[in-house]
Amino acid sequence: MEVGSLPVELWRVILAYLPLPDLGRCCQVCRAWRELILSLDNTRWRQLCLGCPECRHPNWPSQPHLEPPSWREALKQHALATRTWTQNGPELQSSACLLFFRRRKDRRVWHVGPGCEFETLRGALGVVGPYDRVVLHPGVYEEQAEVALKVPVELVGLGRLGEVALLVCMEQQCPTARLCNLVFMPPWFSTVVYKTSWGHVQLDNCNFEGAQLQVRGPGTCQARFCSFSQGSSAHLLGVVLSLFDSCDFSGSDTASVTVEGPPVSERNWACKHLAALARTFPSCGLSEHNSSPKGHPAASTGGHQPPGANVKKESITIDDWKRRTGVDGVCQRTVIEDGWSDGERSEGEENRDEGGANNTKKHFTLEYKIPCDHHGLSHLLNPQPDGSLPLSSSPDPPSMIPDPLTLQQELDRDPEAHMLAASTLGCILRRCLFRDGKGGVHLSNYGQARLEENVFRGLNYAVRCIQNSTIVMLRNEVCECRASGVFLRLSAQGLIAENNIHSNGEAGLDIRKGANPTIVCNKIHSGLRSGVVVLGNGKGSIRSNQIYNNKEAGVYILFSGNPVVSGNHIFQGQAAGIAINENGRGMITENVIRENQWGGVDIRRGGDPILRNNYICYGYSDGVVVGERGRGLIEGNQVFCNKGCGVWVMSSSLPQLLSNYIIHNCMYGLAVFCRKDPENIEVRDGNWPGQEGIAGEGGGADRRGVEGEGREGQENFNEEGELFAWDSDLDSEDERHSARRSISVALVESNCMSYNGVGLYVKSTEALNVFANLINCNRGLGIAVLQSSQLTRLATNCILENGRGGVAVEKDCRVELRGNGIYENSGYGVSFSGNGQIVENDVVGNRGCGIQVCGSADIKVMRNRVQPSQGCGIAVLGPVKGVVHDNILFQGHRDNRKALLHMDPGNESCVLRNNSILRHDDSCTSVPPWVMENPPPRPLASSPAGLSSSQYPSGLGISVTTRIGATVESGCHSGSMFCSIL
Repeated sequence: MEVGSLPVELWRVILAYLPLPDLGRCCQVCRAWRELILSLDNTRWRQLCLGCPECRHPNWPSQPHLEPPSWREALKQHALATRTWTQNGPELQSSACLLFFRRRKDRRVWHVGPGCEFETLRGALGVVGPYDRVVLHPGVYEEQAEVALKVPVELVGLGRLGEVALLVCMEQQCPTARLCNLVFMPPWFSTVVYKTSWGHVQLDNCNFEGAQLQVRGPGTCQARFCSFSQGSSAHLLGVVLSLFDSCDFSGSDTASVTVEGPPVSERNWACKHLAALARTFPSCGLSEHNSSPKGHPAASTGGHQPPGANVKKESITIDDWKRRTGVDGVCQRTVIEDGWSDGERSEGEENRDEGGANNTKKHFTLEYKIPCDHHGLSHLLNPQPDGSLPLSSSPDPPSMIPDPLTLQQELDRDPEAHMLAASTLGCILRRCLFRDGKGGVHLSNYGQARLEENVFRGLNYAVRCIQNSTIVMLRNEVCECRASGVFLRLSAQGLIAENNIHSNGEAGLDIRKGANPTIVCNKIHSGLRSGVVVLGNGKGSIRSNQIYNNKEAGVYILFSGNPVVSGNHIFQGQAAGIAINENGRGMITENVIRENQWGGVDIRRGGDPILRNNYICYGYSDGVVVGERGRGLIEGNQVFCNKGCGVWVMSSSLPQLLSNYIIHNCMYGLAVFCRKDPENIEVRDGNWPGQEGIAGEGGGADRRGVEGEGREGQENFNEEGELFAWDSDLDSEDERHSARRSISVALVESNCMSYNGVGLYVKSTEALNVFANLINCNRGLGIAVLQSSQLTRLATNCILENGRGGVAVEKDCRVELRGNGIYENSGYGVSFSGNGQIVENDVVGNRGCGIQVCGSADIKVMRNRVQPSQGCGIAVLGPVKGVVHDNILFQGHRDNRKALLHMDPGNESCVLRNNSILRHDDSCTSVPPWVMENPPPRPLASSPAGLSSSQYPSGLGISVTTRIGATVESGCHSGSMFCSIL
């Protein structure tokens, strides 16, 4: 009959009465009939799938409210899976094929129950033949001794699930068996209800209540739509391959699934069939886990981009960010401490401040301008080839953000991770639900497991992988665990990708004791503590994850933890983005760290990471904090639009800051402090709010590592042999710094500090080296030194166009200024009240005094070239001691009648000699041919021999001067005004 002879709706009503075999035959009539049968997916096929007593809803147990893409396909996959146990015959060839099918056609059905052929299960199993079916009628069947399955057999419960219960202990001694629609409860003599050591067992739609399933390699197991409740568990030892699909695990007293031992070398017949089934499930499909939550400000544009990273362009201005964060007031004026003063202001600055925009006094500009644009750092200010402004001279913050890589991109560039993603070895769990128990999956002693699209909820921990075991976790949800979600210990490894790990009581992932997993493209968020913790010599590669909205640090590294943290988005955390503490290390590269409540990166107490090419921005506090005894190489980063400082450094630390862009931060670009603040003494000494949280995460004495990782229940997880002290884990200083340039003085070199409140702010008791930096366009001072009891060296820097003075040095500070270019600042060039030297600097075009020395300073001012716009070139005010000699002073404007070299008449302790004063003849109308040559304008372009500009980080191409080191003896402890580690 033609399909078109009746309306399609009527055909569907008729076909809804057909059983499954007849629907299959109708599909084979013609293409039109096939399409008609396939159109019944949401009606007849759905009815057949849900009416099958051997299976449940295709998305049971984790998402039974969601319909599958195709009910017909779900029924087909179920039919194929239920036949796995029968495929152990010889390869299907001519005559063998006939014997194979004849054997199944002749199989018998035996009934067990009251009034049936057999009343006991043992009696029926004594007479069954190979592949016979034993149907158990409703009732409870109990055996007082172990029952052996000696021939392949199928045990099926009749009726609804729960009506047939077995209190037995079965041992499989045959190649294959199938159990369906049964409830297993432990007999009085054993908690193990089923065990096999070499055959294959298939479990469909069974319940285990307070019982244990035991599979030992080369035995295999396939369980579908099974429930393990009331402390039930599955224990797999040396298993080559087993598959748990759509199972429910609840109420476990220990781990719900335990995988122990390496897969044995011997294989049974079912391995290839289970592997084929496993491959029908997508191994590494691309998902939406990589999409970033909307509404985040952009990160950065220039500098190094992660290989293969997509760049998403968002238009955002500094005004947009100010409105969002409410920082208008802070950004308008830099917060300077009460003890701060600018010394005696020069006349030019007084006029500017008093008159403001409506000042009627005459302001001079350079009439006799000396060319100084071609100094050694001028290339950082020149427009880029496309005509855009470089970061150091752009009044707007960067407006582009690199997206995290997708999983496929990560796998393409990491062959080892790709191999893990495609592996099918050990225990495979997919679409299972683990809930309301102690543990989910436990791997030990070289065990292997693969977890796909499972849900772990309300456990003490979801996954625990120790002792050289290997775990592959793809697209799982791990949430609401009382301790950490995933633990990795004792050289564990594996791939953890595209999982949603959130709302856990402690860390989302906890990595210790040499564990080295690959963690990519996950969402790790909303944790009650940190997102990822790496400690105790833990390693790992943490890449392209989204880590956000955690209550403590997004990534926390301590006690010789040494991971690679790369390409992640770490944002909207309630504490630090990344915290490195207690001798933690790590390679932290190409991350976007933004919108965190405290420091973007916090380094303290021996933390010694490499922080390179990151975007650290839009934080509600400081960008980078280097606290007490912090170290590390901080290179090529872009630190911008933070509400506090760009980089905050405690003077007792020894960081190396090289080639960073520190721009558009509300307070200081770089602040170096050593201060006690009685208001928050506990915070600054390391006793942050929630100190018990730090101990739990491994801080302080690391009480969690010693006393147990779960506060609730106070479990002790030291059974695998974790040490009670970390001293033996700490590498020697020589080993730790063998690949790092050794320094004894904090080093700030080749950075750009632009558009901040103050460029560089120093209040320190330790020595500091500041070399070859560009400090320009800051709203306040370029460099402010308020306290420096040991020598601060400012050499070969360019201090340009800052909103107030260029360099200010307060009383009793020890400072050396050498080889700097100080140009066109809105106040004085240099105001110096301390002790030290001002040698071989170019101080040109500043509105106020060129160099102003005042107070009781003990100073040498030698071989400088000075040209003020107005006011004095060099002014010596008060009882200054020292010498001023061999300087060249240029007149800046014909109407400036101030003395280019001025000293108070009563000063007898300062010597002036051999200074050259060049004035323009007023009768001459031409511009004087004054130029700075031999040497050219400072800072001079110099770099270590043999190092080309291409060898510098791509974020900056700044020349590097010779490094100078000195001894530091730190003894001062304090903390950031805004930021602490957690």
